[in-house]
Amino acid sequence: MNLSALASQLSERAHGTVQTDYPLAGLTTYRVGGPARVYFEPADRDDIAVLAEVVESASGVPMLVLGRGSNLVVADSGFPGVVVRLGMAFSWVRSARPEEDGTKMVAGSATPLPLLANWAARRGLAGVEFAVAIPGSVGGGVRMNAGAHGGEIVDTLRSATLFDVRSGALAQVPVGDLGMTYRYSQIHDHQIVLDATFELMRDHEDAVRARMESYRKHRAETQPGAVQNAGSTFKNPPGDSAGRLVEAAGLKGHRVGRVSVSQLHANFFIADEGAKAQDVYDLVHEVRHLVKERMGVELHPEVRFVGDFASRSA
Repeated sequence: MNLSALASQLSERAHGTVQTDYPLAGLTTYRVGGPARVYFEPADRDDIAVLAEVVESASGVPMLVLGRGSNLVVADSGFPGVVVRLGMAFSWVRSARPEEDGTKMVAGSATPLPLLANWAARRGLAGVEFAVAIPGSVGGGVRMNAGAHGGEIVDTLRSATLFDVRSGALAQVPVGDLGMTYRYSQIHDHQIVLDATFELMRDHEDAVRARMESYRKHRAETQPGAVQNAGSTFKNPPGDSAGRLVEAAGLKGHRVGRVSVSQLHANFFIADEGAKAQDVYDLVHEVRHLVKERMGVELHPEVRFVGDFASRSA
């Protein structure tokens, strides 16, 4: 089955949005990159089951689950397969046991992480305050074990509901089986996070909000805000800071094309108007090479590149 036929089948059988050659740049925080060959925004879980049935007869089709696009760079040529983006039907938060007024909460995959933090704060629940400073979604946060200010998703996550598009299997997976480490999990491209269950701690709402406000203030003072970037570019190596290493290598302001290393925080790369995804890719790889050469430390990207990029020799 070719992708046009796959899109036609999805359109006929699903209730959600199906489009071909759909532009993705506006769905990422870098605002660069090309279109999805097939774009699918399911209306509900039934639509995801339909996707599994359709994909089963289209062997080898590449798939990308897109959240809020805050750590993603799509190639200028786009993504040559199916991009699945969970919309408002998957953005919600509720108590896991509302009758008990407990400390467990469940959130849909498309829920923005700042919304999750604020929902918990209003109820005097602590443990996800750090999420107020992360512009991603719950699903993306679980997939990459997002974190900031000393906290990580894995700290309070208890389980995630995963749908395997290849097999059609739906399972609630305990956190211990997700293989979560620093900015990583073992969730595969063909698995979709549908929701996540967290267990928090009781605290005074004022104390929770004070911590959140300090995180917001720190972000505003130390990180570039209303510009095109994808947050932290590299993972922090053990016992050190990627930003410190990039700055020590003399690379603040270093530029490739229309993308440069931020003068405010060296682990943030900023795209100017007219930038290309290839510029981001080239700058990341050039900085990585120069830090290794000058500082003797191998940095590993936190930002994810999808699609076809031209290789760049150091």
